[in-house]
Amino acid sequence: MAISEPPALLAALASRVERGSLPGFNLWYFHSLLHAGATVLRYELTDRIRPHCMFLTGIERELMRKGEAQGRHPVEFVPTAFSEAPRILSERVSLDAFIVTVSPMDRNGWFTFGTGNDYATTAARAAKRLIVEVNPNMPRVFGDSLLHVSEVDAIVENAAPLPDLAFPMPSPEDEAIARTIAAMVDDGACLQMGIGTLPNAVCALLHDRKDLGIHTELLTPGLARLVESGAVTNRRKTTYTGRSVFTFAMGDKAFYDFLDDNPSMHSAPVHIVNDPRHIAKNDNVVSVNATLQVDLSGACNSEHMMGRQYSGSGGQLDFVRGARASKGGKSIIACVSTAKDGTISRIVPALNGPVTTPRNDTQIVVTEYGWTDLTGKSLLERKEALIGIAHPRFREELASSS
Repeated sequence: MAISEPPALLAALASRVERGSLPGFNLWYFHSLLHAGATVLRYELTDRIRPHCMFLTGIERELMRKGEAQGRHPVEFVPTAFSEAPRILSERVSLDAFIVTVSPMDRNGWFTFGTGNDYATTAARAAKRLIVEVNPNMPRVFGDSLLHVSEVDAIVENAAPLPDLAFPMPSPEDEAIARTIAAMVDDGACLQMGIGTLPNAVCALLHDRKDLGIHTELLTPGLARLVESGAVTNRRKTTYTGRSVFTFAMGDKAFYDFLDDNPSMHSAPVHIVNDPRHIAKNDNVVSVNATLQVDLSGACNSEHMMGRQYSGSGGQLDFVRGARASKGGKSIIACVSTAKDGTISRIVPALNGPVTTPRNDTQIVVTEYGWTDLTGKSLLERKEALIGIAHPRFREELASSS
């Protein structure tokens, strides 16, 4: 998954399929990046390699676009919460092999899963064969991420640069939303930030806070800079006090260097990190996630766009529920008020895709025009509140909708 994709092993698998020495296989995974896209997820191989994907990226969207033009379905999308991936892969799928990038072995025979604990620590032990690609650039992490050489069936060594992910500069709308969210983050808050430009923009405004904590699905450079600035100490957390908890990480080289051999960073499996009951043990959890649509009752579609599956539910609902159950917690769903160059409102009378976060769970919604807390509001009050933070161009139309 993600940064933990093993490029040499993926290239070898693709080559064997091309040569005909491997007839094909089912490929199960959650989040693909460039190495998979250039090897096992090439369109011309999808008649023999069958992707079962639990979270779509641009790679799968392009495969699906090509397939639609030819009347094919080259990708099997598997709807699931991120926290359920370990159980699916260990209990519902018979894994013949699991392949993953790991950090170099220490003198006692221990690798670590580096940037990708997620489902890896479970699936690696559930598979009939475990093949690891040892990369000296993969950071060695602390926490529940150890793998002993005695558990491994085969080892490949490959010194390859890790993917370097850059986030676009925030738009004026992103900056307005970030300012609103940052004002809700008090000293001592425990943070979960989603992926993308907006969460990093929020983090950039929190360097003057004190004793922040981190319990997040995804660890990013924005959160790392908060640690380096001294704003994050994790002193006030109930679980893993003094340590920043994450289940996978993505960033750039400086970020991976920060993560390497850093005892203040604690890697844990996704079924632990994303468990709402575990999240809620910490007070003042602030969860920030993005959505694509919010209907006038507060239900959110965060994964489906223009009649097509766009991404996946990921861990959004887990953290929405965990933050809401936290004493003093705030679950924040953010979106720019419009899409497609301002021609489409993201606040809509009814969703045109699946419900990622039910209206019963949605708490705070933020756009560049303000925010509203839906807790305890009736349907009519929710409609009025959400219209109030919609783009002015669409407010009259939304008000007249039934």
